[in-house]
Amino acid sequence: MSNIEIGIYSFPFLLGLIFLRVPIGLAMFATGFGGMWMVMGNTRLPMAQLKDLAYTTFSSYSLSIVPMFLLMGYFATLGGMSQSLFKAAENFLGHRKGGVAMAAIGACAGFGAICGSSLATAATMSRVSLPELKRYGYDGGFSTATLAAGGTLGILIPPSVVLVIYAILTEQNIAKLFLAAFVPGVLAAIGYMIAISIYVRRNPGAAGVREAVPMGERFRALLDVWPVLLVFIAVVGGIYSGLFTPTEGAAVGALGTGIIALVNGGLTWRTLMDSFTDTARSTAMIFFIVLGAAFYNGFLARTRVPQELSAWVVDLGLAPITVLAVILVIYLLLGCFMDSLSMILLTIPIFFPVITSLDFGMSTEHVAIWFGILTLIVVEVGLITPPVGMNLFVINAMDPETPMVQTYRAVIYYVASDLIRVVILVAFPAITLFLIP
Repeated sequence: MSNIEIGIYSFPFLLGLIFLRVPIGLAMFATGFGGMWMVMGNTRLPMAQLKDLAYTTFSSYSLSIVPMFLLMGYFATLGGMSQSLFKAAENFLGHRKGGVAMAAIGACAGFGAICGSSLATAATMSRVSLPELKRYGYDGGFSTATLAAGGTLGILIPPSVVLVIYAILTEQNIAKLFLAAFVPGVLAAIGYMIAISIYVRRNPGAAGVREAVPMGERFRALLDVWPVLLVFIAVVGGIYSGLFTPTEGAAVGALGTGIIALVNGGLTWRTLMDSFTDTARSTAMIFFIVLGAAFYNGFLARTRVPQELSAWVVDLGLAPITVLAVILVIYLLLGCFMDSLSMILLTIPIFFPVITSLDFGMSTEHVAIWFGILTLIVVEVGLITPPVGMNLFVINAMDPETPMVQTYRAVIYYVASDLIRVVILVAFPAITLFLIP
């Protein structure tokens, strides 16, 4: 069996392990180790890599941004920022038909600006929003679908842990990727609100209406979100003004949210230790997946599968936009049963050389940034695509009284909104890239 054949057969083997519920980091590591053993004919090189790869992977200074952003999200929750965001959005939008659901989307977008995780955003905002949605007579399936979709904004609106990993894998500028994600993130929030408006018009009984809040009370609630704006401006503004690097910005954000949580009374010695412990667990999980992916991708490089695949696609003579569409569909399907980070780590070393070898009429850097944002979007769509979207299960676990089939029916509106947005961003790359210098 040739090295290329070994590399190709490793994909169904890896997917088989994942379907058997082997942790994905372990599955990639085992497949990479076994594949390297077969390619080299002995265990000396795999064992040597096992000795060196952990150090070379995790000595990257850029990776320290991951625990900082995770810690910032935990501190933001302790500081009551999720509640203040939802309250402010609800006061301005709650009196409209579907307004409380729109407020939940707006709050998810705001929380996503200080939390780089989709599942964390979905889980945190559900605790705040679900009781209010039920209180005002919102249908259970509509409520859970709204919060599952809103959770995806946590990973698209900067900062984003997955974008950081993508930047490291493709050697792109993290700050530019964050800047490119901003407009698509805002478009996502607007698209979801339009989807809510359409849904409540087609299903009038799915949403109640709350009384309008006096303007003075609205602005008082708006003043309560100043900590979120302060942290966002400090982190993002500091990065783009050149005051500090993205990694330093993450540390500043963690410190800022920690101080706010302390002032608001949410940060005690016990909750501080819990935040550190949870951050360490999440970071360890992410880093183990990164290590497994590094081992597997090192094996693929030995087999030359990415290079051969790239050359094969170019020789087919297909239009670049056709190749891109096929890759995005693959991501959409994978997203139904894999988390976003695992997909990025597994597929980018294979698909990225293919995309950058095609002529889209843009510089290689712009193609890399554009492809990264598109990939992030379709990966997140997979998290809310029935029947196996991960966000759907997270939200359903928080509202077990709502049958999953009701969530499936409602979430289709959000999936449609996402797919329309993908088509627009594919057709008009300038929407993603116009902020990039």
